Amino acid sequence: MTIQFSEYNIQRLFGHEAAEDEDPARLREYYFKSSTYDQVVAGGLPLRILVGHKGIGKSALFQIAMAEDIEAHRLTLSVKPDDILGIAGDTSDFMNVLRAWKVGLTELLASKALTGLGVADEGWRDRLKSYGGRLVDFLRHTLESPVSYVDLTATKTAISKRFLATSEITIYIDDLDRGWQSRKQDIERISALLNAVRDIANDNRSLRFRVALRSDVYFLVRTSDESTDKTEGSVIWQSWTNHEIFALLIKRINTFLGGNRPINDTLRDQSQGALAAYLQPVFEPRFLGMGNWSNIPTHRMMLSLIRKRPRDLVKLCTLAGRDAKVLGDHMIGTKNFNRVLENYSQGRIQDTINEFKSELPDIERLLFGMRPSKREQTTRQGYFYTTTALLSKIGNIREQGAFSFSGRRDDADSKELANFLYKINFITARKDVGEFTERKYFEESRYLQSRFADFGYDWEIHPAYRWALQPNDILNIFLQIKPSSE
Repeated sequence: MTIQFSEYNIQRLFGHEAAEDEDPARLREYYFKSSTYDQVVAGGLPLRILVGHKGIGKSALFQIAMAEDIEAHRLTLSVKPDDILGIAGDTSDFMNVLRAWKVGLTELLASKALTGLGVADEGWRDRLKSYGGRLVDFLRHTLESPVSYVDLTATKTAISKRFLATSEITIYIDDLDRGWQSRKQDIERISALLNAVRDIANDNRSLRFRVALRSDVYFLVRTSDESTDKTEGSVIWQSWTNHEIFALLIKRINTFLGGNRPINDTLRDQSQGALAAYLQPVFEPRFLGMGNWSNIPTHRMMLSLIRKRPRDLVKLCTLAGRDAKVLGDHMIGTKNFNRVLENYSQGRIQDTINEFKSELPDIERLLFGMRPSKREQTTRQGYFYTTTALLSKIGNIREQGAFSFSGRRDDADSKELANFLYKINFITARKDVGEFTERKYFEESRYLQSRFADFGYDWEIHPAYRWALQPNDILNIFLQIKPSSE
């Protein structure tokens, strides 16, 4: 089969970078459930807070979970930022903010539930107040009483029957980081929301809240509000292994080509070498790079350049696919990747600046300050650091001007900035294992540490950023990087 790399085919092949913009049917067809999925959708648990970096798949997970809930005729509600825009705007008093969230969110959920069930009830707000926040009781009594329906379909009838039998409602709250600026009032508003959700769930034991938060948002909320220790046990970190991301790509390609939909366990249990057979006829099998990258499997090259985020792989493959279209190629190969690496790298560094600028306003100066010096380029020691060398490098950048995190008046020291670079995946811990490199990302159990710690690894600027930091030496960068181990 010959692939035509049109924009339509590229998106169908590799997926849309934003799950909310993807065709829902296609998303369900190719979605790969990571080990995180079952933890988030686990039944019987009132609160799950899904935390992860931007582009790691939080919204996609919610889209799939909601679709499966609706298919099972569960009463499912989705809350977006514009739904809660007018709630708890004044953050001057935390208890008032908390109360505003509980009242406003309960009203919003009641309205969405009645609309979703097709119920017309003009006086519902007055009656809801008499239930003192017991949303489930209000909805049950409403449905058990004679009510008018504006849209009673077979599906809504089935949802109503299941709700009356189980009293269960699942609420998905996503995209709360939209417009996030790390201001004190932003932090307090999200903190109060999490407290309100917990209180509402305690008052309505059959409610199931699923909340998605970007990792930097959660970090600031968690470290500024001691009451969030009560929700820490509900936090699930969205994470992927490189093998899972590769399996995700294989599932997308296989379904695009009309193959049977492989189940997760089948893909997860196969070796990467076996999975690589599915890449044909989309990719050339070998990457003809330089040094340690000469004639390695193409999938190993791709997995070495992503930050364990599915969106990175989508971006890299999409750019290479577009280049193949320009050159008239019918398979994506070495020359296509080489021609787009600088563009890919610039995109990742800009994504990082956009994502974390609210936490460290001068982040761009810090990241580009990590460029290799002329001496480091000559000795090929740029990008790699012992702990001492890393702190020295950051110290030299600080001499050009102090850095300060949002909400703090004091200057950040070198260890705090090193910790920040590790937290945002700009640097990774590294250890050479033969001809390959083991890369270690910021562990979830260490995320809340405010100080940089040395646990026996050296440090390296992630390969995804290197072509943006050193665009005049694109191919030679391969001589300085070892591919990740499988």
